[in-house]
Amino acid sequence: MADLHDLTARELAAAIRRREASPSEVLVHTQARIDAVDAQVGAFVARAPELAAEQARAATAALDAAGDDPDALADLPPLLGVPLPIKDLTMVAGVPMRAGSAALDVVPPTDDGVVTRLREAGTLMVGKTNTPEIGLPCYTEPDIGPPARTPWDLTRSAGGSSGGAAAAVAAGIVPIAHGSDGGGSIRIPAAACGLVGLKASRGRISTGPNGVDGPALGTNGVLTRDVRDTALALDLLSGPWPGDTYRLPGPQTSFLDACERREQHLRIGVITTPFIPPGGPVHPQALAAVELTARALTDLGHQVSEAPVPFPAEKWRPFLDVWSVMAATAPIPAEAEHLLVPLSQWMRARGRGVDGLTYASAINAGQELARESARNWQDFDVILTPSLAQPPPLIGGMRDDADPEGDFWAQCAFTPWSSTWNIIGRPAVSLPVHWAPADDGGPVLPFGATVGAGLGQEERLLSLAAALEEALPWAHRRPPLA
Repeated sequence: MADLHDLTARELAAAIRRREASPSEVLVHTQARIDAVDAQVGAFVARAPELAAEQARAATAALDAAGDDPDALADLPPLLGVPLPIKDLTMVAGVPMRAGSAALDVVPPTDDGVVTRLREAGTLMVGKTNTPEIGLPCYTEPDIGPPARTPWDLTRSAGGSSGGAAAAVAAGIVPIAHGSDGGGSIRIPAAACGLVGLKASRGRISTGPNGVDGPALGTNGVLTRDVRDTALALDLLSGPWPGDTYRLPGPQTSFLDACERREQHLRIGVITTPFIPPGGPVHPQALAAVELTARALTDLGHQVSEAPVPFPAEKWRPFLDVWSVMAATAPIPAEAEHLLVPLSQWMRARGRGVDGLTYASAINAGQELARESARNWQDFDVILTPSLAQPPPLIGGMRDDADPEGDFWAQCAFTPWSSTWNIIGRPAVSLPVHWAPADDGGPVLPFGATVGAGLGQEERLLSLAAALEEALPWAHRRPPLA
């Protein structure tokens, strides 16, 4: 058997069922991996050894109770004994949560819904992963801990805001990690770290029972090395909670099954023009990732052609009002406001200045953008873009405490396609299709391509992603430290 840290989540779960490794052995191995490599990549902000050990003992008891009965083994939770850390924007009962901020330090009394579902799936909650302050930027450089670095080049960022989660998976600490995505925060780190990162459709994964999301931009998800682990996680996380505003019907059978199906003659629209302001250049290797993916899709029998941008870039600007209000409503104690980083302070101050009519107009504008996108893309089944406009930035290269507004617009230029999928509610997945140096003599870096589909069409998207993984395999790749 391969080293435990080289297995996918599905392979590790299967090895545990076959008793080739016990949950406790897996936990010890994972803790040793954290000890060995986390100081280099900044993946974790907290560990939960007592909770993880308790879960490992419970997993062992469940295995013992199942014995050799095939039916009993099949009924075990699908990720029994698999380590899966939680992003530190999400509540885990009894585990401290900082949300990347010196202004917050709480111990939640309850789990968020996504944590409940991951517990039910049998995972081991080995710790909390690094995130920037209240999840705002697309880099992970909190004041309260080290930055999250891509294992492919330790001088560069792992992205954000699920940067610690991506670093943990890419560095071979865990096979799968929880993330969340309100403007690209799963897909951006996936691209920076050479992973698969799916943002599900609005209404696919509930924010319940605790979460609220007025503009319905955010969703939970995972970061993985392969498409099928992502599909399995979507099966486990999908479904409503009582009181949900948005909900979608489930798949025909399962999202994992969709990876085995192949749709024919899809109409693929290619766009490399930035969707949002301020625009800017797109790196040649980011364009090469799209070209490589387009050729693979053509070889798979799909019709590939240029598509129009979803809407004029300037129509995106009301999103900044929505994002600012979301920042302003984060539960920061008034007496701790001065502890926030300049970007958070600027965005919260801006959000407090958005009046009710302006906010309502911005929400309406988002719905109008969804309709305009649907009209402009009505001749296409799938849209293909680069995942990022540039390679991952150098640590400290994008954060600008002296000019937080400039910092924000630099992030937009780096991620000019990401937030649109949150605004229009459609699913999109970043895939690590291309690997090349960003410049002569530099280390090989991953460059992602993003494919997006219609609302509720994750089955189509995962089927296509699985086909691309076969055509352009990547799961065997490991960074030097992994």
